[in-house]
Amino acid sequence: MRYQGQRDIPLNEKGRGQARRNGEKLFEKVGSAPGLVFISSPLSRTRETMEIVRTAMQLNPTHYATDDSLIEISYGDFEGQTKKELKERNREVFMGRKDDAWNFRPPNGESQADTLERISKWYNSLDPAKTHVVTAHGAVGRVLRYYLLGISKEEAAGFVFPQDEVFEISKGHELRF
Repeated sequence: MRYQGQRDIPLNEKGRGQARRNGEKLFEKVGSAPGLVFISSPLSRTRETMEIVRTAMQLNPTHYATDDSLIEISYGDFEGQTKKELKERNREVFMGRKDDAWNFRPPNGESQADTLERISKWYNSLDPAKTHVVTAHGAVGRVLRYYLLGISKEEAAGFVFPQDEVFEISKGHELRF
């Protein structure tokens, strides 16, 4: 696993296939989504994901908003490195994440606890009368799950998002398809 964080890397072929299948699943569930609001992280991999999803839903691929609040957590000095590389270079710092993954802040990066503030502000700014389709990142999703589902910080921090599933998350409720 390589820590990408806020590095703006392109989506790979596997990701494109997953995005297409997720768009098809969403289309089966909601059709062409009248009334849905589409929002993406500004990073190119999530924007491309959104455009593939919207195409699969038979929608104009470029009609969506971006929001900087949805950008992935900053892994600081860890970005671009693999777990193996980090363990070899500074095992003690890297292993600190295992002790408290929620509050662990990589050198020059942010913790999931830090990310909670921007994600909760973003979520509270949404129109509660509307349904939102969001493409974002793993840490953003973990923080959002914590905030909306009331799960423990440990459970949230340890969750590994499958990229081939669509999540419907609202206060106290999660559905995966």
